[in-house]
Amino acid sequence: MKKLSKSFIIRFIIPIIGLYSQYNINQMSVLNNFSLKDKIIVITGGTGILGEFFVKAVAEAGAKVAVLGRNLERAEKRVEAVKKIGGEAIAVITDVMDEDSVRAAKEEVLNHFGTIDGLVNAAGGNIPGATIGPDTDLFGSDVQATIKAVELNLFGTIIPTHVFGQVIAEKGEGSIINISSLAASRPLTRVLGYTVAKHGIEGYTKWMAAELALRYGEKVRVNAIAPGVFLTEQNRTLLTTPEGGYTERAQKFINGTPYQRLGDPSELEGTLVYLLSNASAFVTGETVFVDGGFNSWCGV
Repeated sequence: MKKLSKSFIIRFIIPIIGLYSQYNINQMSVLNNFSLKDKIIVITGGTGILGEFFVKAVAEAGAKVAVLGRNLERAEKRVEAVKKIGGEAIAVITDVMDEDSVRAAKEEVLNHFGTIDGLVNAAGGNIPGATIGPDTDLFGSDVQATIKAVELNLFGTIIPTHVFGQVIAEKGEGSIINISSLAASRPLTRVLGYTVAKHGIEGYTKWMAAELALRYGEKVRVNAIAPGVFLTEQNRTLLTTPEGGYTERAQKFINGTPYQRLGDPSELEGTLVYLLSNASAFVTGETVFVDGGFNSWCGV
């Protein structure tokens, strides 16, 4: 093989190597924006179904996690799962509807980690009494149960945001993620209290995003995730039949989804990490739908 001349190497080979190296550096820089390495992320409802996936996702992205919930045994299981993958986490027993409890949780997190970089408001859910079935008297429904559903979801988001969010705001940097729903943009039958609450969360997300940015600067952000219908152990009996098929209501959701299937909770993980990370630095006040196209489709 003919030996390459020195001038050829200088003129052609070295510049190519330089371009390749610069490409790798730029590529790594983009990927690094998605990292949560050493960030302190608080997750309310961390003992819940979606909370389990949220805790796993942020830990795998490098964050240290405060798992908040009312069930100590479940919280400790989440912590052990994080430790098994080499991460760091603590369990903090908290009632998101009790402001004193949330403030005590904040102090516990700060005493252990020293700061807070992100908050995921995953506490919430539906209340059976706040659901109006097709055979239920529309005007004879349990209004008190509806109020409780609104309080759990809406104020279960507002209270932790005002408590933990103060730390993030005064620090001048951080991300808050709320959990919205398809019910906030497309009316779903039966779930009255849940629907009203999620509409409130949408409004609160936009309002708080604007207020925080105007008062504390562009590095303090608030966004929401609107999950589609996900098949979990919690709702399996509602969405599937004993024979393994789908219930009538589940099939309606599938028929209204371009993907023609229900979601898997793990499919929320990437969006969560994106919104918590610097990769979404210019995104605030937004709701990201993770629904297989349900919200975008008219069905025709």
